[in-house]
Amino acid sequence: MDTGFRSNKSSRFSLVAAGLLGLCAATAQAQLPPDSPKLDVPYGPTHPVITQTMLRVAEVGPKDFVIDLGSGDGRINIEAARERGARGLGMDIDPELVIDSRARAKQWGVADKVRFIEQNLFDADLSRATVVTMYLGPSVTPRVAPKLLSQLRAGTRVVSNNFAMGDWKPDLTLAIRESGTPVHFWWVPAKVAGRWVSVGEKAGKSPAFSMELRQEYQRVKGEATLEGVEGVWLRDIRLAGTRLMFNLMEKNAGEYRFRRFDGTVKLTAKTAVIEGDLYVDGIGKREQSKLRMVRERADEPGPPGAWIFTRQ
Repeated sequence: MDTGFRSNKSSRFSLVAAGLLGLCAATAQAQLPPDSPKLDVPYGPTHPVITQTMLRVAEVGPKDFVIDLGSGDGRINIEAARERGARGLGMDIDPELVIDSRARAKQWGVADKVRFIEQNLFDADLSRATVVTMYLGPSVTPRVAPKLLSQLRAGTRVVSNNFAMGDWKPDLTLAIRESGTPVHFWWVPAKVAGRWVSVGEKAGKSPAFSMELRQEYQRVKGEATLEGVEGVWLRDIRLAGTRLMFNLMEKNAGEYRFRRFDGTVKLTAKTAVIEGDLYVDGIGKREQSKLRMVRERADEPGPPGAWIFTRQ
């Protein structure tokens, strides 16, 4: 019976990154598209600390819905439900593992929180997830990226053991000291490419602030204009899911001033808004003001085609 690609590691490692100590996660099975080469790797159980590490990196909590791509014996979803109160869905193409996962969920008393299905991940609807976990192998993981970008909401957390997603670089990589095995973490980035203008108090008034943003995954560059200011530059733009941060360097009458913005991107089918706070830190004082922007023109984020999933 073909079971697709399955990988497992049960060795104990030390994890040193961002103050975290733990093990690399493993327990996953990848499902390849029909035209892809089939790979069979025997399934094996993983150490409980491995699963706990992945859930900790993703900061899984009671409000989360965790989808595990290639769920094996179901331990990631079961642990997320038992220890963190999360709900979830595990999918695997091996029917025997699905049956085993359901039995284990019932045994641990979380069958009302987690569900397991026989499913090829490339055919699945992932839109409900707030967290996605996976261990899919080097040839499969990059192919999942367009599906995640097209189906998941901005701010969804994605964790992959060992394998990255091609040119969609992780927001965070945790290195395993003994083996060098990495665990990668992403926020699904909000689509911010386009022209944004500040909301004026008077109808018809020219926007006091505007910016043009270009986007490659979560990497953002742009230019800005500010009414009444000789020159303004956008610097250090960072997009972390729906959180947008940048610095403004302003030049006026030969004087330079620096401000920083920290805000949230709110996207719906009808509206696109960025709102947050502008800060000026000085000696003995701190100025703060609100900034709210709406998108005047939407551009497609890049690279071209990367956000479009097409089932082969």
